[in-house]
Amino acid sequence: MNYIQSANNPRIKQLKKLLTKKERDKTGQYLLEGFHLVEEALCHKETIDELIFSEEAVIPSEWNTDDLELTIVSPEAAAKLSDTENGQGVFAVCRKSDQTVLPDGNMFLLIDAVQDPGNVGTMIRTADAAGIDAVVLGAGTADVYNPKVLRSAQGSHFHVPVVSINLGQAVEQLRERDITIYGTALEGASDYRKESSGPFALLVGNEGSGVRPELLQETTKNVYIPIFGRSESLNVAVAAGILLYHFRENN
Repeated sequence: MNYIQSANNPRIKQLKKLLTKKERDKTGQYLLEGFHLVEEALCHKETIDELIFSEEAVIPSEWNTDDLELTIVSPEAAAKLSDTENGQGVFAVCRKSDQTVLPDGNMFLLIDAVQDPGNVGTMIRTADAAGIDAVVLGAGTADVYNPKVLRSAQGSHFHVPVVSINLGQAVEQLRERDITIYGTALEGASDYRKESSGPFALLVGNEGSGVRPELLQETTKNVYIPIFGRSESLNVAVAAGILLYHFRENN
């Protein structure tokens, strides 16, 4: 067991860098924070390189930390590592699982350049809840290992494959599998309630500009969700949830 007192310790500074994509890509590691996420990681112990606890944290007795590297840090060092205002002093250094190949399945969520980490994490969590076979992140989309994405996903990145691949290639591969690709658009689209589905992939896009036109041209069909009030649009994560559950019910 290791102990780190100073918040300026080189190891703390190194771990803090894992909050940046550059360092995550360089090391192949990412930092999880909080009791719930670390508990999820412990169900996948093979991904954990190190557990880090504040000396003030009370670790649940049922946690199996055998054979894992443990580091105890001072409250000041834990606060330095934390990406939240009121950190819980519990962290796990985990290995990334960078998947670039579409898995088998018949239900997919494709995300095109959604930049808000909270939206991306919420969609991963929703896809997990809906039993979707994989989430595909296209270029310009927030990194799955961004701390805000991880908090919003609430551990669902352990449950559903998250694949980073060119979306044009993904659409082409899915069409070759006879999977219906539903794009989301405001023009040239049909009311989603009129569509039923077997195997499907749902393609959602950027919060401001939507799905790129060149991708919409490659879909099987494009759909929209009608607005009955005065709002101009739905949040992309909310829209994805509505559509995923609709199409899975008709799968």
